[in-house]
Amino acid sequence: MATAQRQARITSQSLGEQFAADFMSISLSAETLDDCLSQILKIIKQQTGAAHTQIIRGTKGQWRTIGSTDPSADGALPVELLADVLDQEKTLTAGTHVAALLDPQQLAGQVLLVSGAEIDVDQCDSVAACVGETILLTRQRLAQFKRADRLRRMLDMTQSWNQTRETDTLLYEMAEAATQLLDAERATIFLWDKTNHQLVGRPALGVESGEIRIPEGTGVVGQTVKSGQSQRVDEDIASEQEKIHRDIDQELDFKTRSLLCVPMLDSKERVIGAFQVLNKSTGQFSDSDVQALEELAAHASIAIDNTQHVEKLATSRRQIAEEAADKVHLIGECDSIENLRKTIGRVAETELAILILGENGTGKEVVAQLIHYLSQRRDQVLVAVNCAAITESLLESELFGHEKGAFTDAHQARQGKFELANGGTLFLDEIGDMSLGGQAKLLRVLEEKIVVRVGGSTPISTDTRVIAATNQDLGKLVRDKQFREDLFFRLNVVTIELPPLRDRGDDVILLAEHFLNQFCAQARRAAPKLTAAAKKRMLSHTWPGNVRELRNLMERLAYLSEGETIDADQLAFIMSPHDSGSDPIQLDQPLADATKQFQVEYIRKHIERSRGNMTDAARKLGLHRSNLYRKMRQLEMTEGREEGQDEA
Repeated sequence: MATAQRQARITSQSLGEQFAADFMSISLSAETLDDCLSQILKIIKQQTGAAHTQIIRGTKGQWRTIGSTDPSADGALPVELLADVLDQEKTLTAGTHVAALLDPQQLAGQVLLVSGAEIDVDQCDSVAACVGETILLTRQRLAQFKRADRLRRMLDMTQSWNQTRETDTLLYEMAEAATQLLDAERATIFLWDKTNHQLVGRPALGVESGEIRIPEGTGVVGQTVKSGQSQRVDEDIASEQEKIHRDIDQELDFKTRSLLCVPMLDSKERVIGAFQVLNKSTGQFSDSDVQALEELAAHASIAIDNTQHVEKLATSRRQIAEEAADKVHLIGECDSIENLRKTIGRVAETELAILILGENGTGKEVVAQLIHYLSQRRDQVLVAVNCAAITESLLESELFGHEKGAFTDAHQARQGKFELANGGTLFLDEIGDMSLGGQAKLLRVLEEKIVVRVGGSTPISTDTRVIAATNQDLGKLVRDKQFREDLFFRLNVVTIELPPLRDRGDDVILLAEHFLNQFCAQARRAAPKLTAAAKKRMLSHTWPGNVRELRNLMERLAYLSEGETIDADQLAFIMSPHDSGSDPIQLDQPLADATKQFQVEYIRKHIERSRGNMTDAARKLGLHRSNLYRKMRQLEMTEGREEGQDEA
């Protein structure tokens, strides 16, 4: 009874039409082609009452089962029937078997074999056509799904590449991505070194240097670069295997079985190299693999170009920073300068706030520059601001920036010094001259690390190291309510105090010769020598303008002096005035009293400059120490007298 009902159903309509809806549903839900074929064959077996159903592919007299409801029955194939079907390209029967081509054009060599079923030739032909169409639709859907997945993965890869700033790291990431994307064993990017007529491949596993260099016309890579066309070598085609450059395999201790190589082009469509993957893990590289690698190579070319551009900029910035650092010198050999060097070396690598104290012209900005160039921020910008030169009304705009229209002259938006110094160092000179209102705003930024432009509302994060400097006594300003105490403690984490030039002894000569050589080089003349008398005159000067005064003096001498030496009399007309703190000459006293007064002051200043070291003071005065004590006794001086000193 069941057989009769099934026979009636079969004859009532085409089996292809009957199975079409079920096959379409399977095609849309199957995760793999094998899964789709398995479900289709089961339905055919159930609906036709067949003992066994198979899909077989024949190539060059070889038969391979690609789908079956009973794998144990695959060994006994009706080979003659299958061959006749392929030769005659029509559905045939033999005993209990019926065989039909799926799609002669797009599925060449694939045959549906139904064994032990109540199905005639026309019905089998209709079912085979439906199966063929289902396979093609499934392939297309899975290919689109695979391509979408590849594009998604490729997008993730390229996003990662765009964040990489080193070419070697980038090439390694690209090679890893290609092997995963195309299921290959290895990948290498070859960049074209046109100057040396070589192709440079990286990464090159098995090579100590991590790269391999080959002549630009070598092997498949060379052909790809030369022709600008993708090349593919299959494992089972002997003639193509001859294209492989086996010397490279030997050098890398590797055996290439299959290969895919695509050109890499720059923005102007010029070949810059090639992207190569080796040894497909399963089967051969397909047309879709070629398309995927070509797309990957296009993204790789852009990423490499961007990274190399960034590297060049970083290198240029580093070179500029190094050149700037080479021009910054802390000249001197006295104890205070040696201690200063040690302090700078210790604090430069930290992120501590630093306050530099010292008289005008002692070199506070030079110290700030040294701290910057010795820090991890050396490749970033150093921005200097003279707080004394900015009015209170413009201070906030200068430091924090402003938006367009924030005030009358704000014709366009402008970054402030904190934004410009982001990642680097901001040097705030003459911080003691900043107004109380400016101090409050500065404190907020230092605490929160956020600035808001004048006229704006958007918080802007800033990673800026602040170094402040002043020639004033901030402690006294705090006591006088002229400087905020909280800002003072925020800035004063580390204090560096610079000695005045008058306390640096022979450093005066070292600095003078340094500046003289520097300015004479600019003036394109040989540097003159300082005579002993000139040196003595310079050592006796109080240098109220400190290093700046000395530098200006040497600049004038470099351009205005003549001859090969500079003597003391040449310093007289350009030497700075005597210290303003000296008492004016009293004309109502005898010469002897005036001479005594001058000698007392002169000796006292030398003792002060030598910090009480009487031996050093005597040397600078051109006396023996015992003679200095005798002279001081004659002048009724008590300064510097050492207990138990023999005055004889």
